[in-house]
Amino acid sequence: MNDRAALEEFLKQRLLRPLPGAPAHWRMAPQPARGGWEPDKPPATARQAAALILIYPKDDRLWIPLTVRHADLPQHPGQVSLPGGRVDAGEAPAHAAMRETHEEIGVDAARVRVVGALSPLWVIVSNFVVYPFVAVADERPAFRAAAREVEEILEVPLDDLRDRARLKWTRRTRGTEAVHYPYFDVAGREVWGATAMMLGELMSLFADEFGPGPPPAW
Repeated sequence: MNDRAALEEFLKQRLLRPLPGAPAHWRMAPQPARGGWEPDKPPATARQAAALILIYPKDDRLWIPLTVRHADLPQHPGQVSLPGGRVDAGEAPAHAAMRETHEEIGVDAARVRVVGALSPLWVIVSNFVVYPFVAVADERPAFRAAAREVEEILEVPLDDLRDRARLKWTRRTRGTEAVHYPYFDVAGREVWGATAMMLGELMSLFADEFGPGPPPAW
């Protein structure tokens, strides 16, 4: 689906219906998950954050920007993320998502339309509950990376994210435990963790049970 107007209308209608939610998050979650983690059950102590999935046209395709976080950031250094960040006191999460997107990659909020929200996601490592929003733009934004936060802006075709052949598994060590991590293989990067879970829910709007399947037996 590379027609921006048709996609925008589809998303407006689909985001009004029940969302894929936690089952979509689980399909893109590391296995085994951290003890006590459930994506839709944040503790009362969880802080709030917001993120933006921005869809825009370029070269007859639709794209989504991702960021590579600076290696010296205190949280999730070097990882590929959606633009976003902490919700300030008294701030609406949708406003925070737009503000952070402007601060991190220079997107002009006046040229973007928020069409709806995905399911909140609790990130146990940082104890944030993240509110993801989906937005569209009529043209490619004039991106500008925040020097202290963003090492690189990745432009990823929406069709690549929808391609199940790009869903893969890798194995990492968490402490002394071997863990299987599902990821999107896009833009020469492994997109995993909370970012993959939020993108996985978005892709589940187009295809039920979207995910990489069970991990391989290593």
